[in-house]
Amino acid sequence: MDSIPEQSRIVVIGGGIVGLCVAWHLARRGLAPLVIEARKPNAAYTGNAGAISHGSVAPLAMPGVLRQVPKMLTDPAGALHIPLRYWLKAAPWLARFVASARSAKVEASASALASLLFSAPERHQEILAAEGALDLIRHEGQMYLYRDEAQMAKDAAGLELRRRHGLRMEVLDRAALAALEPEISPAYTRAVFLPDHGSCVNPARMASVIASGIRRMGGEIREAEVRAIKLDGRRAAGVVTDAGLVPASQVVLSAGAWSARLLAPLGIKVPLETQRGYHVMLPDAGVRPGRILSPADRKVFITPMEDGLRVAGSVEFGGLEAPPNEARARLLLGDLRAVFPNVRTEGATTWMGHRPCLPDSVPVMGPLKTWDGIWCAFGHGHLGLTGSAPTGAVVAAAIAGEKPNFDFAPFSAERFA
Repeated sequence: MDSIPEQSRIVVIGGGIVGLCVAWHLARRGLAPLVIEARKPNAAYTGNAGAISHGSVAPLAMPGVLRQVPKMLTDPAGALHIPLRYWLKAAPWLARFVASARSAKVEASASALASLLFSAPERHQEILAAEGALDLIRHEGQMYLYRDEAQMAKDAAGLELRRRHGLRMEVLDRAALAALEPEISPAYTRAVFLPDHGSCVNPARMASVIASGIRRMGGEIREAEVRAIKLDGRRAAGVVTDAGLVPASQVVLSAGAWSARLLAPLGIKVPLETQRGYHVMLPDAGVRPGRILSPADRKVFITPMEDGLRVAGSVEFGGLEAPPNEARARLLLGDLRAVFPNVRTEGATTWMGHRPCLPDSVPVMGPLKTWDGIWCAFGHGHLGLTGSAPTGAVVAAAIAGEKPNFDFAPFSAERFA
């Protein structure tokens, strides 16, 4: 492969799973991308629930969400909490979030998410088959758990939205639920089974596998902190890092929750908020569900993985600088015990990471309208793993000039102006 001149290189800012998937597809086309990751490469992507949920097209802001805001502000044990010190900072985002719950906005967001996510299972398999790592994906489905019919009815709008966009689901009574998951507490008497959803058994290994593929195909992954996008007139000319200037002809901004900081100097304001998500990992839980479980009253995901059982959720607002709140992480053990009363919690380890969330739940993707050579791929919120592979495919194809059959307009960074 002929070497690509440094000034013509494509630089991907961010080595999380989305940035890695974009870079993998660029590398497969012989474009030798350079990924610049501020932390140790791959370390940032160890903490998600492992869900691959192509039918999760219902945005977080659904009709009636305004009633939930008081609990977000006042209940420190709530599934999503905004601490008092962060109320003022979160207020503009929260106002946009509530506005996004209008029916027309919900339908538009769901249609956009469906257009991106419908091919997620095939896109993940495409990458992992090429890297000889199909064992990273399980195809046992996912299950939402409910205590009774009344609790299930509260999710009716979201479930119907998913069904209208093609998600196959089966409603289970207690007997059918127990036949699939006999260890679940008898307090849960109903379930919705999603047989076509899957899961990743080790997100950190997946990131490592994709990174190895990028290098194998001529790309590079480098550790540095990006401080600005270098411009030449109205187009990208490189990135400024703490190690100096890196020339580039095209820049892909995929820096997760840090992305808005790099767009602001270009006059583009994106209401990107970090939802600080937590997980607890149990090496020997004494229970082994056959698939991802999500109890509706707890808003968490319980995932069997290669190295144990993971329970992920417990989201809070708090910005990018505050240290992890260990108490938030420990709440997850109570959520887990509600589903598996006899679970063993010895040896539990905790993690906190930043999920880049937008008010309408629709990520920012595609080219900037007013700056040449700058592309976006960030803001996937709680669907980062699911959306990573299809995002990588369509963004890389567009950068390569292939005109993918995909409408970037609903994902535009400028839609918030």
